Amino acid sequence: MDGFEARARAKGYRAVAGVDEAGRGPLAGPVVAAAVILPEGFHSERIKDSKALAPAARKKAFSLVAAEAVSFAIALSTPEEIDEINILQASLLAMRRAVERLSHPPDFLYVDGTFPVPCPVFQETLVRGDSRCLSVAAASILAKVERDGMMEEYDRVYPGYGFSAHKGYPTREHLAALRRLGPCPIHRKSFRGVLPDSSPGR
Repeated sequence: MDGFEARARAKGYRAVAGVDEAGRGPLAGPVVAAAVILPEGFHSERIKDSKALAPAARKKAFSLVAAEAVSFAIALSTPEEIDEINILQASLLAMRRAVERLSHPPDFLYVDGTFPVPCPVFQETLVRGDSRCLSVAAASILAKVERDGMMEEYDRVYPGYGFSAHKGYPTREHLAALRRLGPCPIHRKSFRGVLPDSSPGR
């Protein structure tokens, strides 16, 4: 990681949060965001881009972040909100909610991607931030583990779709289940591939 937090603190910021989301691409389920303020000087080889970690390692990293963070928060946007305002705006809404739920208000944000969080906090967007910035990587872990857990719960509520396996992404098995069963209440109806007259993709 490139020491972004130290760079922000050198400019006078004291509560530097990383922000990321999980679940923009799936056809079902919420988009989940997290915001994390790590203590000054914190470092761990276990904290990296959530996509580079196996599920068991992600869960261990989640516990580490939860135990060591100055503050962290997780929030979401529902499938209904995604359908109403589109996935980009819903992702930004979830990130704003996560930032607003931090018990320790941040004075600077590092945000994964190219779009800033719609809130009055100084911030910088980072392309591939989850692989470059420690606090963004920590946020990516929290968001991914939380969302995966939710999709495993949904698999029990809505059996037959295989949510535990694919977490709502448009796999061959998921698309076949949609053709067989039709969409369930957590499917994103505005996404192509969900309704019978639509094709895979978004």
